[in-house]
Amino acid sequence: MENKKLPTQKSTQDLLEISDIKDDVLMLKNGTLRAVLMVSSINFALKNQDEQTAIIEAYSSFLNSISYPLQIVIQSRGLDIDEYLLKLEQTAKQQTNELLRMQTLDYIQFLQELLVGQSIMSKKFFLIVPYSVLEDKKKGFFTKFSNLFSASSVVRLKRKQYEEYREQLLRRVGHVQSGLEGIGLQSVMLDTASLIELFYNCYNPGLSKRQKLKDVDKIRIEE
Repeated sequence: MENKKLPTQKSTQDLLEISDIKDDVLMLKNGTLRAVLMVSSINFALKNQDEQTAIIEAYSSFLNSISYPLQIVIQSRGLDIDEYLLKLEQTAKQQTNELLRMQTLDYIQFLQELLVGQSIMSKKFFLIVPYSVLEDKKKGFFTKFSNLFSASSVVRLKRKQYEEYREQLLRRVGHVQSGLEGIGLQSVMLDTASLIELFYNCYNPGLSKRQKLKDVDKIRIEE
């Protein structure tokens, strides 16, 4: 019988487009960068007609000021209050006032009964801001063309290139945040630790509940 070679299984890291997370930005394997903004929300339905019209006009103006693609991501996850319940139990044990202790225990029981058979969901809103040298109109043709040769492999950015790309990305982030403020939305750019935790929880939803993420060594950029 002929020996048949089993297909090599790829790891999760091989399938991901992310090559590194450093200095509060995502580095993709094709050499492009991404920043992730966590954005607040507004209840549009509760606004009066004038306020709704103002929001729509501000949103339209914001979109017209953008010359590059943006990605909107809405993440829905079950609300995990295990740590909150644990803190309440510790508070109840340390409580010297018997009445307050009983009220705290009743509140814990109320929350536990509320969660039985129900899944309370929490939503988070993210805006992905990209920067690619191929999208930059200021870059010359040969600069853009040279980046195409490595589009399917990991692109090694020199320190000078990386700093230049990151500066352009942060400018875009500032512009986007200003536009969001005009709509009445608050935003914050996720730092390195928050980005790592975000993707760790996304790709390990079950494991992330049992095992907390440890510190991850940063990968050095080629000098």
